[in-house]
Amino acid sequence: MEGGKMKAMDSEQLREYGHQMVDFVADYYKTIENFPVLSQVQPGYLRELLPDSAPVHPEPLQDVLDDVKSKIFQGVTHWQSPGYYAYFPSNSSIAGFLGEMLSAGVNIVGFSWISCPAATELEVIVLDWLAKLLQLPHVFLSTGKGGGVIQGTASEAVLVALVAARDRMLKKVGKDSMGKLVVYSADQTHASMQKACQIAGIYPENIRILKTESSSEYALSPQVLSAAISQDVASGLIPLLLCATIGTTSSTAVDPLLALGKIAKSNGIWFHIDGAYAGSACICPEFRQYLDGVEEADSFCMNAHKWLLTNFDCSALWVRDRSALIESLSTYPEYLRNKASEANTVVDYKDWQIPLGRRFRSLKLWMVMRLYGQEGLQSYIRNHISLAKRFEELVLQDSRFEVITPRKFALLCFRLLPPANDETQCDKLNRELLEAVNSSGKMFISHTVLSGKYVLRLAVGAPLTEERHIDIAWQVLQEKATTLLKAYKNDIQIHSNGSV
Repeated sequence: MEGGKMKAMDSEQLREYGHQMVDFVADYYKTIENFPVLSQVQPGYLRELLPDSAPVHPEPLQDVLDDVKSKIFQGVTHWQSPGYYAYFPSNSSIAGFLGEMLSAGVNIVGFSWISCPAATELEVIVLDWLAKLLQLPHVFLSTGKGGGVIQGTASEAVLVALVAARDRMLKKVGKDSMGKLVVYSADQTHASMQKACQIAGIYPENIRILKTESSSEYALSPQVLSAAISQDVASGLIPLLLCATIGTTSSTAVDPLLALGKIAKSNGIWFHIDGAYAGSACICPEFRQYLDGVEEADSFCMNAHKWLLTNFDCSALWVRDRSALIESLSTYPEYLRNKASEANTVVDYKDWQIPLGRRFRSLKLWMVMRLYGQEGLQSYIRNHISLAKRFEELVLQDSRFEVITPRKFALLCFRLLPPANDETQCDKLNRELLEAVNSSGKMFISHTVLSGKYVLRLAVGAPLTEERHIDIAWQVLQEKATTLLKAYKNDIQIHSNGSV
């Protein structure tokens, strides 16, 4: 290497440093269980460890990697750790990593077909592949009126769908009706729906967040939706979009898609289905039932980066009618004009998304689907669900704990019960349990609130998680619960003695 300096690009330097980086990442995975799953640092920790300004002269890669080990890693929450059970997973895999490497290597910006024909055409093909694995209706394939596109996240997908629905409706009823458009979702729908409404200009008073009940396992009731629509129509408002969910964030509730879809269709409402988490499970025949009703949808999305071994980011969105997206999101400045686009014989994905630029994300999804195959991906999902079932069985065997909602996929909602079922202390007890287990460094779980109850969530989904990790997690929970309950009983005893 000339002068020991790193060049902007050089094949031999890339080979040398690339090997070094792959070894570094492989060693990270080999030792990942040595790190606390949840970072234990305090806000602002990194400013104390790094210089105030960038270096003037180049530094050796090894020095940078040493700083990653000693300074960066202590502030990393390790999402790929086998003890990671919080939120929902963000899967990494060997195939996904290789695809990400290759995408970074060719480093194209595939906003139109001509900017990189392979990027566009591969995306069309792999999303047709995935649609067929999910048994989506033909209309969602590229050979139908619709098609698929890779978005960054499900938040982008629902925004794109909402903007398309908005513009289609305003074209019909007139732009002056913007203040009358109404969006419907359940109180369990992801918060990205509300943010999409804010961005798309839906009036806050026209966002209907419909209440769900524990009796329906927190699924959206068709009767509640119908009543809300009827009231809005009677008030002169215009129903615009309904967002239903397969596998809600709080409890993996599944909305009744078919019934909701028929209501949406009869009222001229855009029907969007968010399958960000549980959509992946529907490639398994035994879970495909949860997608029944997708034939009524105008759009459907699922995150391959959550539970389908595809490194973040890769959110697949399919639409029934691609012209709705294109008419809403298309721009065609002079500097982007070309024969292929003007002949209308190609897909230009810039017109299917919010930004112009886009990465070659289809490469990693293509590699995942080829290197694991349908059977490998199904086995991967089934294993996580089996592990979650084991955890559920362990919780049910301990009378100190309560399972809050029936487990459908690989998430369990549960809580620790206080002595004498004192509900006034239950939320506090579970907050303390959450803090105790997460501070242990051995695992990381999260929480939600269902029917006013503070509930713990354990979502199995990290690629390295095995049965022994589930047993460790349960052991930590039991130990911390025992300590908390003992302290709780002592406090009661002290207060009882003090009141005598």
